[in-house]
Formats: sequence, structure tokens, C-alpha cells
Amino acid sequence: MCLVRVPGLRGPRQVKPALLAAGAVVLIIAAVLGASLLPPSGAGSGPSTAGSVNSSARSLPWPREGQTSVLVEGLGARGELGTKGTQTPVPIASVTKVMTAYVILRAHPLRAGESGPDITVDQQAAAESVSSVESSVPVREGQRLSERRLLELLLIPSGNNIARLLARWDAGSQEAFAKKMNRAARALGMRRTTYTSASGLAPTTTSTSADQLKLARQVMRDEVFRSIVAMPSTTAPDRPGRISNSNALLGTAGVIGVKTGSSTPAGGNLMWAATAPDGSGRDRLVLGVVLRQAAGTSPQQGLQAAFAHSSALIKGVRQWLKTTEAGTR
Repeated sequence: MCLVRVPGLRGPRQVKPALLAAGAVVLIIAAVLGASLLPPSGAGSGPSTAGSVNSSARSLPWPREGQTSVLVEGLGARGELGTKGTQTPVPIASVTKVMTAYVILRAHPLRAGESGPDITVDQQAAAESVSSVESSVPVREGQRLSERRLLELLLIPSGNNIARLLARWDAGSQEAFAKKMNRAARALGMRRTTYTSASGLAPTTTSTSADQLKLARQVMRDEVFRSIVAMPSTTAPDRPGRISNSNALLGTAGVIGVKTGSSTPAGGNLMWAATAPDGSGRDRLVLGVVLRQAAGTSPQQGLQAAFAHSSALIKGVRQWLKTTEAGTR
């Protein structure tokens, strides 16, 4: 999540008043910049379009604000439940890190059980790990952590400093890595998506729920990625204790991932994956993306709205799947 908080280790942590004041200033600036940088209707690689919902899924509890896209794998056109909300590109905050992981795993693929190469923590990643104005993970300069380990720290506690470290390791710079992200997006048909960084902190990284759903379908085919986003926590690399997954829905109603994102300009965002039994008891993979919930409020309020609306929608889809599939047979 791109939000103002102390990194996610359990237990209290003191923060200097000056840092807290700086964090408040950054949030105010982000909100102002977000409003000015938000693309107008029709921005991106084509005109914005209103979402359309499958007629059989209109009774689902779709969020009334923002954008939402949902599908059930393995059902063909019947499983494409549709999109709600005008598909104008909007800031997506830390949902950006799904593409970061996708690009890293394409360039440096891992098999189940593999850790991959060791990567040295540089001075920049170490310095950024003590930030009080963005989500970060404590690491030390010179520390060597495996690719798999860094992907866990990227996706579970949503470390912005880890995202930037992986980008430098892979492409040499943030700018070069963002170009790789945009090439990957185009290859997936994500025509209304623009990536400007690996972390998603800046509101200049924008996308739509329909585009992010395309990414969700592709990246969830990677076994290593699936195993990481399903982890409820991971160990801290530089101190005792564990760091919890930022996805509060994990383990409820069949949820097995994927990634949160929140900031004042972006609102609350969630890319989610869940398993759900159909009428015959066979598990289906359900994928969804909810963007721009309670935008303009605090990151925490936005994320709570994304959780609440996603939870209701997941439960509705699970019931829809049982009823629809039983009726079809």
C-alpha cells in the first residue's frame, strides 16, 4: 500500500514528530498533485468506455463508485461477468507492484522451490527503508537477499524500497524498468495503462480495472507468484518477527491473493483472486479488480472501502456461481 505508516513489523515503533509532520505534508501534496495529474476522460490509448455487465450478473453487489471488473475462469463468455464504471485511467497505487513482479519473473523466471539469484541491497534501498511517509521494509546496505525473498517483501508488506531495488537490479534504473513495464502492458493488450515507476507511489501511474484484470489472468498462471500472494506473512529480513500481508481478505471466502494499493489520490484499490465451488462442487478461479474506492479520503479509509466492497462482491459471485452452474446443468 502506498500509505503513510511505519513498516509492518508487529509491536509499537516510535516516530519523531518531525517525521510525522513531513508525512502529513507529503499526503497533502500527493492529494493536490493527484487531482491535477489525473487524466481526463478519454486519456490513454483510446477513448474511455462505460463498463458493461453480463445480464446474469447484474444483481451482484457491484460497488457504486470507481471501477470494477470480474471474471470466472473456465466458463468462457459466461464467466466474463463484466465491468462496472467508466474505464477512464486512474491512479492505482501499489497494485502497480503486480506488474513489477510480472516483469521480474518474466526476465528471471523461478520454479517452485527455487530461490533464484542473491541480490545485494544497495545504499538507496537501505536509506529508503526508514521512511515514515511510504510503505517500506527494513533492510541493510550490503545484505544479500534472494530474488524469491525480495518478491515476498515486494508483494506481502508492499515495500516501495524493494520495488525500486528490484527495478535497478533488473534494468539499471527506474526509467528503464518503467519502459519494460509499459512494453509488457502493451503485449497484454492493456491499452489504457501507463506505468511511471515500479512502486506506484506517484499518481502518474494509471490504469483501468479492465486492464488490470488482463494482468491478473496472466500473472496468476505463474506458480511462484501464486504461492507468494497467498502467504499470510513473511519473516523480517533484518530483525525478529514477521510482517503481515497487507491483504486483509486473504483466507476469507476462498481468497488466495492478490494485491492492495491505496493513497489519497488513488483511493482504495484491490486486485483479488478467490476459489469458489460451482454447482457440482468443482472449484473455479474468480478474479476481480476494484479501483478508486473512497478516493480523496485517507489511504486507510480508501483501503477499508475496497475491502468491504470486494468482500461483498466475492460472496455474491460465489453464490452466483453455485446457482448459475446448477441451473445450466
